[in-house]
Amino acid sequence: MGVKLALALAATVLSFVQGRAQSDGGYAEPGGSSTPGLTATAVLALRAAGAPVPAATTGYLRAHETGLTVTEVELVTMAEAVGGGVSPGLLDSLRGFERPAGAIGPAVNSTVWGVLALRQAGQPVPAATLRYLEQAQARNGGFAWARGAGPDNDDTAAAVEALVAAGVRGKPVVRAIAFLRTREAPGGGFQLEAGAGSNVQSTAWSIQAFLAAGVTPPAAAFRYLSRMTRADGSLRYSARYATTPLWVSTQALPALFHVAFPLR
Repeated sequence: MGVKLALALAATVLSFVQGRAQSDGGYAEPGGSSTPGLTATAVLALRAAGAPVPAATTGYLRAHETGLTVTEVELVTMAEAVGGGVSPGLLDSLRGFERPAGAIGPAVNSTVWGVLALRQAGQPVPAATLRYLEQAQARNGGFAWARGAGPDNDDTAAAVEALVAAGVRGKPVVRAIAFLRTREAPGGGFQLEAGAGSNVQSTAWSIQAFLAAGVTPPAAAFRYLSRMTRADGSLRYSARYATTPLWVSTQALPALFHVAFPLR
């Protein structure tokens, strides 16, 4: 995929995401209402693209800091961190999810996002949390969303970003990258699970993991993303489905702009 084509694709998807800003400052799917989680994901996508975040969006997030799930707290923490600073109350909420055994929240997935949120906010990662995350890696190098579940592409890719953000290098990252390569499908896309077929989000997550690990992402992965473009500038979830276009497009933007989490 040529540089000009890649830049044109990234700009097209960015334009779609920017167009989903709502009057309340949040971001919403076509026909839907704003939510804190989707708005936070949109903010991260905008910042990854180097685009400005509307002041109304920052206000929306600060007005919706209560009643959030663990992952929403983590996402909003990251979004506020790249938008000028995290409110003390939200950071306290995030710290409140830390458990003695090292987990942040109830699962491996929430711990991964917790690490990314802490690092995006410039906070240290507890040693127990890092041990918990490293011990969650399966023998095949992958990570699952929770202990006891099977490893999948997306959680493994996010875990790579979290490990690198926390200062981990070497074997755990190498093994995880090797696992991701087993999820690459013909045509360049990546699969959430073996045999599931390629999708845009899994492909974007894999690209971000490669970038975080200092490995050149496969060029075919970007060509796959290009083939998933819709007429309105959004990205399909897969060749078969075109669901949740804003969520899919926001999760693809960092990869299209060659950026990994946490954002710098």
